[in-house]
Amino acid sequence: MNTPDPDISPTQSQVISATQTTSQAIRRMIITGELAPGEKLKIERLKERIQTGASPIREALTLLVSDKLVERLDQRGFRTAAVSRENFAEILGLRCALEEMALRESIASADEAWEDEVVLAHHRMARVVGDDVAAFEDHHKVFHMTLLARCKSPILLGYCSQLYDLNVRYRYLAGRSRNYGARDVPREHREIVEAAVARNADLAAERLLSLYQQTGTFLHDAAETTGA
Repeated sequence: MNTPDPDISPTQSQVISATQTTSQAIRRMIITGELAPGEKLKIERLKERIQTGASPIREALTLLVSDKLVERLDQRGFRTAAVSRENFAEILGLRCALEEMALRESIASADEAWEDEVVLAHHRMARVVGDDVAAFEDHHKVFHMTLLARCKSPILLGYCSQLYDLNVRYRYLAGRSRNYGARDVPREHREIVEAAVARNADLAAERLLSLYQQTGTFLHDAAETTGA
């Protein structure tokens, strides 16, 4: 049984919960493209869509500014962050560098429980069928973050999670979150798992970076086609 935190009143807890729930809702709308890049975020409209008050929305938007998904306009409210090829290239480069670092540390600290968690996360992602893109992306993020889970730097893991969200936004905007043409992405994921659980950090990192770089090339080409 959980003991309530004596320093947080029930009212404060409700406010924190409302802000977190609202932040998650707006985050998903931005990542999936339901809220378009550069779109002005009107409090009243968001209140209607999310069915919550103005205060949780303002607090959620402030949190999303720090995550680079929302931009604050001087004295004029908020808008969703813009997108560009340069921004995508920066996200991809940072993601490759930081996740390689986190993956190597995670494998170095790995145990049998971590192996089980990685295999299970991969299984749950792989069994998503059909066109349920949202379900796939939820499991996809869990899979990638599970690979990194034994990294002992919470700050590094936080950056990796943030960069995942920024990156997957471009996949949604490209309109092909799971369609990579002739590539066998499920096989690429399996090979990452095999190298990771074998504690072969060099091979696991090589395969992870290859996955990201190939996806990056695909999304760049898709952006050229769609004008993103």
